[in-house]
Amino acid sequence: MSDLNNISYSGFSEGSKLLRRRSRKEKRFQLYGIVAIFVASLFLLVLIVSMTFKGFSVFTETRIALDIELKRSQIDPKETNDPMEVGKADFRGISRTAITKQFPKVKNRRDRRLLLKIYSRGVGFEVREFAMKNPQMVGSIVRIWVQASSDVDLLIKGNINRNLPESDRRIKDKQLTWIDQLNSQNQIERRFNSTFFRLADSREPEQAGVLGAIIGSALTLLVTLVLVFPIGVSSAIYLEEFAPKNRWTDLIEVNINNLAAVPSIVFGLLGLAVLLNFFEMPRSTPIVGGVVLALMTLPTIIISARSSIMAVPPSIREAAYGIGASPMQTVLHHVFPLALPGMLTGTIIGMARALGETAPLLMIGMVAFIADVPKSFTDAATVLPVQIFLWADAPERAFAERTAAATVVLLLFLILMNLVAIMLRKKFERRW
Repeated sequence: MSDLNNISYSGFSEGSKLLRRRSRKEKRFQLYGIVAIFVASLFLLVLIVSMTFKGFSVFTETRIALDIELKRSQIDPKETNDPMEVGKADFRGISRTAITKQFPKVKNRRDRRLLLKIYSRGVGFEVREFAMKNPQMVGSIVRIWVQASSDVDLLIKGNINRNLPESDRRIKDKQLTWIDQLNSQNQIERRFNSTFFRLADSREPEQAGVLGAIIGSALTLLVTLVLVFPIGVSSAIYLEEFAPKNRWTDLIEVNINNLAAVPSIVFGLLGLAVLLNFFEMPRSTPIVGGVVLALMTLPTIIISARSSIMAVPPSIREAAYGIGASPMQTVLHHVFPLALPGMLTGTIIGMARALGETAPLLMIGMVAFIADVPKSFTDAATVLPVQIFLWADAPERAFAERTAAATVVLLLFLILMNLVAIMLRKKFERRW
């Protein structure tokens, strides 16, 4: 009897050791998961903080007060007060005259060139825009706050050390004197940089904005969504619910899985060869970019949609068949609504991947310099990743800040898309 007790106690002791060992392994595995999440979150936080810190100064710009005499004889001699007629005047010359009047002691040609470099090259366009919006002000002297040049903007923000020797900085000593004079007269201010959000790309850093890239990205993603969601979901439903299991469907499934791993540059080459060269579609347009991104994203959408359909319990189908529903009714009325949240989540994730792609769009010409905001799917456009790529390659220092700021805008765009995915999932989620 004692032997049996010893055996029972020994077996219980071994079982307890196994349970404790298993518990330690589970806790260790949970710890690994927590550490992995912490490290991933830390990297993401470092990226966001770094980009925000580098690009935060872009959200303000330096403005200089300029007193301009809008002579009617130069701008609107016929006194029409028509904005179109007003806009035909030589506002570049008018603005230069106003700048030199503010500094009457500047006489020689070289100094005038240095003086004009304090102001943005787009001052004439700003004065023209003001006069067209306010034709009743023609004939009077007005004060307009115009953009400073990118170098002056960097100086005011503290990104240029004025204590360096003159040969080592872009701002010359005479320009520093004029800037200090304007500052002492309260004619220099830092304001919110609305230019960055309402204009497209420009050769001048202070005039460059992201609106064109944002609109181009939105139009391109809209084309991608219109193509990829119905085709991807329909393909997934057919392959999972209706397609017979034979060699052909196996071949199709293998090719879909392989296409999901193909480098994105290959889809760009496909778009270049087929869409541009064969079908002669317009280059560097959202419609072509959307088709290329749809081809790239489609395999991922099909795979995620099939996984969502497979996650629906078989009992749902059996119950539908039990009450006399046809296969089509079963899929559309029971399986599809339950799988829809997963399909939408997979689609949004695929769209987020498409938003961050650059290589396929470079192949179809969306790397071109686009100075206008696109208004339709066939207008020349660029997208946010390509805009970031172009600015990162620019030699001017001011574009480095705009690169970081555009990256922050792109991250916010991606976060917004993921929030939309969460909201859609909550909205269409059904429990069984």
